[in-house]
Amino acid sequence: MNTLSQKDKQYLLDSIREIEDFPKPGIKFKDITTLLGNDHAFNLLMDHLTLRYQNQEIDYIAGIESRGFIFGAALAARLKTRFVPIRKPGKLPYTTISEKYSLEYGVDEVAIHIDAFSMEGNPKPKVLLIDDLIATGGTATAAVNLINKAGAQCVEACFIINLTFLQGDLDIKKTTCVYSVLEVD
Repeated sequence: MNTLSQKDKQYLLDSIREIEDFPKPGIKFKDITTLLGNDHAFNLLMDHLTLRYQNQEIDYIAGIESRGFIFGAALAARLKTRFVPIRKPGKLPYTTISEKYSLEYGVDEVAIHIDAFSMEGNPKPKVLLIDDLIATGGTATAAVNLINKAGAQCVEACFIINLTFLQGDLDIKKTTCVYSVLEVD
């Protein structure tokens, strides 16, 4: 599998703005808009992901709302495959299935169209899940469960940034492989 050099990883990390105390005090928010606005950094990242996944026979790429849409749709276009948005409830116009997950103070939910992974002649399509960042892992774990519940197979969950100190990837690793381009302690 294709890997990035330490120099390229540092370049990508340096292209991501960090904002102190957002959205609340004590949080260091990783703002990927600066990476998206840097054509060299964005293309370096997308070239890397394209090389990593181009020979894996991925049938669909599923992106988690909303920043996962950016990377997922761009990668799907490069790999000439299909893109499926994983959204918050009430955002999709057709019949949906959903998966709930726990938050610190409550419950949230992600949804997809019931026929999101319908492929003639392929009863269990291979899906790559992608999002910009994994923190505690609740949304991503629910998305993996939702993909599998929809009759597809989540073959890997890919994150641009993994906040390793939160260990959000541990639950996901129980159900699928996890790949993080960048890891932040």
